[in-house]
Amino acid sequence: MAAQIQYADVEVGTELPAASFPVTRATLVRYAGASGDFNPIHWNEKFAKEVGLPDVIAHGMFTMAEAIRVVTDWVGDPGAVVEYGVRFTKPVVVPNDDRGGLIEVTAKVAAKLEDNRVRVDLTAMSAGQKVLGMSRAVVALA
Repeated sequence: MAAQIQYADVEVGTELPAASFPVTRATLVRYAGASGDFNPIHWNEKFAKEVGLPDVIAHGMFTMAEAIRVVTDWVGDPGAVVEYGVRFTKPVVVPNDDRGGLIEVTAKVAAKLEDNRVRVDLTAMSAGQKVLGMSRAVVALA
C-alpha cells in the first residue's frame, strides 16, 4: 500500500473526514482479549466505581487506536503514519446499555513538513469531553 493523498493537494487547515466509533462492553472484552489488558476497570462496573471511576472505561490504547483511524482512512495506508502521540485527558465511559460510549474524532492538517510529510492534529471527544490531548500524527504523503 502507499499513501493515496498527494502532498501538493494538501494545505494547512485541510480537514479530514470526521468519524464516530461506538464502544460497547463487548468491544472492551474483545480488546482485552486481543491486548492482554484485563484490568477490571475495563469490564467490572463494581470495581470501576469502587476505585472512583463513574463506570467502566475504555482502554486508553483502544481510544488512541480508534482516533488514528481517521488519519489512516484518509491517507489510505496505515504505514504512512510515521509518528503518533497523545495525552490521555479524560476516560471514555462505557455504560452497560444498548448504546455504550462513543468516540468522536475530527482532524486537520496543522503543518506541512519536509519530505512530503504533514502533521495532523486530532480532536477526540466522548460525552462532550475531550478524551485525548496533544493528539498529533506525522504522515508521509505521496
